[in-house]
Parts: sequence; structure tokens; C-alpha cells
Amino acid sequence: MRISFVAKDPGSNPTGSPTLYRTDRDSWVVQGWTVTDPEVLAEMDIPAGESCVEIPDRLVPFFRGNSGFDHR
Repeated sequence: MRISFVAKDPGSNPTGSPTLYRTDRDSWVVQGWTVTDPEVLAEMDIPAGESCVEIPDRLVPFFRGNSGFDHR
């Protein structure tokens, strides 16, 4: 898999994380805050080999941004 940087969270200082990447497999990779709340995790069905991260609303517009990829 190859990834291309799309955006860092402009509202998160000093590290600029979460970060959004686009892959060459028509998918996204999100570097973000680890979800550790046991009540939230209990509501989800996360199989082995998968996880979840939380990203802020302000990063969502980058999904339709100008990363150079066709997101359709």
C-alpha cells in the first residue's frame, strides 16, 4: 500500500495531529486519537485486526478536498 498526505488538523497544536492520508487502494488512513472509552468500545463490533480513531469535524472537509485523487 502507498499513502499520500492529504491534511493535518489545522486546529491541533503543536503537532497538527490527527492526520489524513489517501491510499492507492481507494481508501483512507487516519492518524488520530485512540478511542479508549470502554463504554464506546463496547457499543462497537471491532473485529481482530481493526481499530478506530477519533477525528475532529474540522478535518472532514479534507475528504472532499483537493488532494489530487478522484474520491468518487
